[in-house]
Amino acid sequence: MKMVRKLVVVRLVLAISVLSSLLLTTSAQTACRGQAFTENKVFSSCRDLPHLSSYLHWNFNQSTGKLDIAFRHTGISGTDKWVAWAINPSNNLNSAMTGAQALVAIIPSSGAPNAYTSSIQNPGTTLAEGAISYNHSGLTATHQNTEVTIYATLTLPSGTTTLVHLWNDGPVSSGTPAMHAMTSSNTQSKESLDLLSGSSQAGSGNSLRRRRNVHGVLNALSWGILMPVGAIIARYLKVFKSADPAWFYLHVTCQTSAYIVGVAGWGTGLKLGSDSVGIKYNTHRALGITLFCLGTLQVFALLLRPNKDHKIRIYWNIYHYAVGYSTIIISIINVFKGFDALETSVGDRYNDWKHAYIGIIAALGGIAVLLEAYTWIVVLKRRNSENKTAHGVNGTNGYDSRGQQV
Repeated sequence: MKMVRKLVVVRLVLAISVLSSLLLTTSAQTACRGQAFTENKVFSSCRDLPHLSSYLHWNFNQSTGKLDIAFRHTGISGTDKWVAWAINPSNNLNSAMTGAQALVAIIPSSGAPNAYTSSIQNPGTTLAEGAISYNHSGLTATHQNTEVTIYATLTLPSGTTTLVHLWNDGPVSSGTPAMHAMTSSNTQSKESLDLLSGSSQAGSGNSLRRRRNVHGVLNALSWGILMPVGAIIARYLKVFKSADPAWFYLHVTCQTSAYIVGVAGWGTGLKLGSDSVGIKYNTHRALGITLFCLGTLQVFALLLRPNKDHKIRIYWNIYHYAVGYSTIIISIINVFKGFDALETSVGDRYNDWKHAYIGIIAALGGIAVLLEAYTWIVVLKRRNSENKTAHGVNGTNGYDSRGQQV
């Protein structure tokens, strides 16, 4: 009897699990199926879009190329907003915005949305009203509660069965659509869609994210950490006579490694800039180019380093210190500019990285302060000792009163 009860319970649990899985799967796959439209419009296909709480419904006649669409964007609160859905005729998923042909709806403070077409020739344009490359008809838009829906019929080129489409939203300023936000949801709201099967292929957001991470790690490690460490080595280790010439080789190794890794990070930044059309961080980019130039000058300065007793060595030292410390200061500033760019484009989940870097820089700063105090104690003691033994002669064995080679 107990065995029978156990079997019944097991079967009941399995049945509930299977039923729950089916219900969850069905609801996840058919969220757009429950949406209704004005004038009893019916669409044979629909898709839950992966970003910005949006849905696309369509009827497609392959023989005529007629595409009836209803693009719905939910969560639009308030007015003075714009919503847009677009097709890229070149089917270029990586730069979908360039050349996109858009259907735009502006939500005014009162009345029905204003629907019009716009051809996006360059990223960052303001969705100016104008003709698009597709014949179209029935372009209208509705706004109910927080839902904006754009309706239209487009005629696609003969043989078209897939298309690259993108969608977005943004604010309206003085009646003109302004730039949309740069979060990951906004920058990745694009995909390649098979109109017959309803399958899709997302854009290269994950690849771009990985490259952003690589770019950030390389530059934070090289310009932001190795460069300051190399400067600390040069400033404080050479005070100790026993560390000569080891400090020099450590300094050169550290700074050369920082430069090589930094150039790799700089190169990934240039590639990111070319692949992220319309996304610009001008200050971060300008500082990065400046760092590359200063770092390259330091490398050439090392090759042209005069002997210690040469008459122009003092000028070389001034140049080397000025360029070196300028590079370190700009490096740290630009690392934080990079964190700000990441937070703008992908949200605040990179704050942990930013806080970790702040901790590293604070630790290096604390070490530098302690070493500065300690080395001055060493120098002052050495100066007193040398004054006693050399009767005021400043420096012995090739070292000055600071403990540095002359």
